[in-house]
Amino acid sequence: MKKRILCFLFLVCMFIIVRADGADSLALTPPMGWNSWNCFSCDVNEQQIRDMADLIVANGMRDAGYTYVNVDDCWQVGRDADGNIVVDSVRFPSGIKVLADYIHSKGLKFGIYSCAGSLTCAGRPGSRGYQFQDARTYAEWGVDFLKYDWCFDEAQSPQGAYRTMRDALKASGRPIVFSICEWGSSKPWTWAKGVGHLWRTTGDIINAFKGTVHWGGCSVVDIIDKNADLYPYAGPGHWNDPDMLQVGNGVLTPEENRSHFTMWCMLAAPLLAGNDLRTMDKETQAILMNKDVIAVNQDKLGIQGRRYMKIEQHEIWVKQLSNGEAAVCFFNRDEQPWTFEYKFGKDKSHLHFADIRLWELEYDVYDIWNKNKYLGTSSDNLSFKVPAHGVVLVKLAPKNKK
Repeated sequence: MKKRILCFLFLVCMFIIVRADGADSLALTPPMGWNSWNCFSCDVNEQQIRDMADLIVANGMRDAGYTYVNVDDCWQVGRDADGNIVVDSVRFPSGIKVLADYIHSKGLKFGIYSCAGSLTCAGRPGSRGYQFQDARTYAEWGVDFLKYDWCFDEAQSPQGAYRTMRDALKASGRPIVFSICEWGSSKPWTWAKGVGHLWRTTGDIINAFKGTVHWGGCSVVDIIDKNADLYPYAGPGHWNDPDMLQVGNGVLTPEENRSHFTMWCMLAAPLLAGNDLRTMDKETQAILMNKDVIAVNQDKLGIQGRRYMKIEQHEIWVKQLSNGEAAVCFFNRDEQPWTFEYKFGKDKSHLHFADIRLWELEYDVYDIWNKNKYLGTSSDNLSFKVPAHGVVLVKLAPKNKK
């Protein structure tokens, strides 16, 4: 009996140790927050970050799930005689720890940026050769999230470089979400589970619905295509990252913004807003804070949506949800509206991969963007009108369940 008790206590202690490390309890749903790059690029400063934190609380984004406030590149200027990273004292006069404390006082979490190379993408000091020293510094500052880029990599192995920083973060003693930003070059989805909590799958997102640019930046539609087949690799604690949101940055139309946000939710992607919250209009706010659409992204199953059908510019995507439910997105890439009738339960093969038994059960159908308006059942012929570059997003729930 005594041996059994000791064994039980040992197992409990081991559980506590694992949980204290935080590795298995971080990012169980896709991280949500705000990042400075798409809005401010290198022209970032402390007051802007404080303003964003204040607004995330005041406008309701925090309550909608946006937790992280992340400073991207250009906060650092050098290293001191002991090799410690030096903060830009002009742009961040209070220092990073004071800023992080302010973010935490708002009930938010604080994120920072570095790079696996000797320099960051903006030419600031990177972490190569200083990984453990930097990780200890981040922990002392109260950092909760690290975005780790891949510029000036100097022919390093990405697997080795990111594992080194992973080990450094663990050794720091502070749970820190680790965001691998290697742009998908070495197919991190095949090796990064257990290394990072999320990994970039493409080059940087550009503020465009379609098209690419010469340096590898990708539009919303291009990124969707690059992520379509990566669903087997996503799940609680390990996410494909199609990059930050461009919603509200003044180029995408309202329909394109809604499509962009919807598809990131269907892809179980991290939701990191990148717009200037000081000038955010009501339409953008309504998109970023739609709790019903966010619920698709944050569903506890953590299953990435899959493209069920593609006929020219028209697509149907399905994301399995908890409680036997599913989200179905009708995505129109075309320049013209798409009007059609659809019957969900017409045969046994229909939407079979979503693990919903349409041939056995009847489902209620709800329009998610329209406050879960009831549309009918899976047995009905339902009519959908999808705007150009737009989406219709519906939820299938076993009948008598909402």
